[in-house]
Amino acid sequence: MEKLQKTVDEWKAMLDPEQYNVCRLKGTERPFSGKYNATKTDGVYHCICCNAPLFDSTTKFDSGCGWPSFYAPIADSAMVEIRDVSHGMIRTEVTCAKCDAHLGHVFPDGPPPTGLRYCINSVCLDLVPR
Repeated sequence: MEKLQKTVDEWKAMLDPEQYNVCRLKGTERPFSGKYNATKTDGVYHCICCNAPLFDSTTKFDSGCGWPSFYAPIADSAMVEIRDVSHGMIRTEVTCAKCDAHLGHVFPDGPPPTGLRYCINSVCLDLVPR
């Protein structure tokens, strides 16, 4: 997959301030504030920065954490996992494989079949209904 690269000014021009803060500066939206936290719409969630498909709605579940949660990405190649030791924690950050947008984190406390919980910021996503 060819990487999508833009300048800081190009990212700022295409993203709103919250999207830029979360996707490009590794921020986090407030829990229970995102538009997709409770969404049940059938479709595919795409990266807000580059439109790459990231998650299928069939893998979304209510984890109660305050952010949209999925038990698997649409493809293993859709994202990159990075060790994150910020804020005094050891976590695994997930970023979009195509544009390096920060999406959220993955935790080993999800449901079957993977046992994983991809905890993703809504502002990083664009849901395309089926």
